[in-house]
Amino acid sequence: MAANRTHGRMASPGGGSPAGSLADLETPTLTGPFRARAEWDPLEEVLIHRPGVEMFFGLLEPYSFLYERGFRKDEAVHEHEELEHALTQAGVRVRRLIHLAIEIGERQPALVEQVRRRVLEIVNYSGPRLMVERARAALRRNLDKFDGETLFNILVLRPSVHLARHPGVRVIQPTVQLDTPLANLYFMRDQQALSANGYLRSRMSKPQRQNEPLLTSALLRAWGAPFVTEVRPPGTFEGGDFIPMGDFVMLGNGDRTNASGVRQILASDLGVDEVAVVHQPSHPAIPGNEPDPMIDMHLDTYLNVPGEGLALGCAPLLERARTEVYRRRSGGRLHREPKTVSVREYLESKKIVVLPLSTLEQMSYASNFLCLRDRRILAVEVESEVDRVLANLEVAARGDPRRYRALLALAKKERTELRAGPGFFPHTALVRDHGIEVIPLNLTEITGGYGGAHCMTCVLRRSAR
Repeated sequence: MAANRTHGRMASPGGGSPAGSLADLETPTLTGPFRARAEWDPLEEVLIHRPGVEMFFGLLEPYSFLYERGFRKDEAVHEHEELEHALTQAGVRVRRLIHLAIEIGERQPALVEQVRRRVLEIVNYSGPRLMVERARAALRRNLDKFDGETLFNILVLRPSVHLARHPGVRVIQPTVQLDTPLANLYFMRDQQALSANGYLRSRMSKPQRQNEPLLTSALLRAWGAPFVTEVRPPGTFEGGDFIPMGDFVMLGNGDRTNASGVRQILASDLGVDEVAVVHQPSHPAIPGNEPDPMIDMHLDTYLNVPGEGLALGCAPLLERARTEVYRRRSGGRLHREPKTVSVREYLESKKIVVLPLSTLEQMSYASNFLCLRDRRILAVEVESEVDRVLANLEVAARGDPRRYRALLALAKKERTELRAGPGFFPHTALVRDHGIEVIPLNLTEITGGYGGAHCMTCVLRRSAR
């Protein structure tokens, strides 16, 4: 995206696009393979978004913007820079979303004009008629002076302006209102998921995030990335619920990915003949059978893969998560097998060794690591997280003691036991004994948005071996 010199681009919201979407942008020639056969295949390239001013608006009301807790924005941005540095040092090519937009715009200047037309739909003015007409005319006149960052921020913040006249010369009160800024955009995993055959475009379950995949998928399309499906209403799907496992795929089903979304994905060409649908479990320390979405929002918040033949996850959740297996028969559709098992049983039936995490470690983002290659991961420093996670849980327990008192007691007990005994993931004998090499990262602030290294990275390429 850009203006006169660098013509960058923001891309297409699809399917029933709202005002300000970019659904009808053209697609250039494919630039290379966008594939992920297995979570442990060598990671070559990722797409990230460095948080900007939109994060500030999320921090004004963390609960409504789906954050776990409040945190310091400047430190969070620094931690994101450290994440990018660690990836680069590990040999992964890192692209930033805004830079990708500018790069595409430089190759396709005509697309920037379409972005500008969308900006005219996004930015609305209200107030006295003559003042509104003057403001709209000025916006049209100034649009081709806007640089890429300005255009990008309009798409991310979605501002409108109300004008109020007061007595005197040029005494005008402009009030800026934002239409749900994309405060969660830096969680780049969720807007799409990469399979062996290309991307699945998400349809986010929460209105706070529904404009994100419209933006990111359009950029990826414009860059030449193939999409095997686009989840449409009433379906919902988020990329954190998708884990490619070589010969099969694991697909989470729950608060963020609903049954319709699962059916649409099962009907897609994922390049595999088996899909394990894992139902979001409730935690045994929380009364009732209703899952708590802030305990295990996505599949990757309680289960992940550090290498071939290995899985790592929260032991009580893996035991309670029911798994339906769908297999392809004679080259046709995927059909559900009659037996339902726990996800632990399913993984063990595949000869996969399951390494257990405590509940406290899982809540402290232990399972939200990023696999760089077989048995090499980039992981959160869990011990630096636990006190903040417990403090947040104490607030929840005071507000709803019946629901969270037992979970709080369990987490405190686990903290004591882990400190006195085996230590915290990833610095444990269990990790070392299975040959897992770890690059640890301190992400204590930025994880307040509820996500770790896995959540913050959109995979562009994993090399097939």
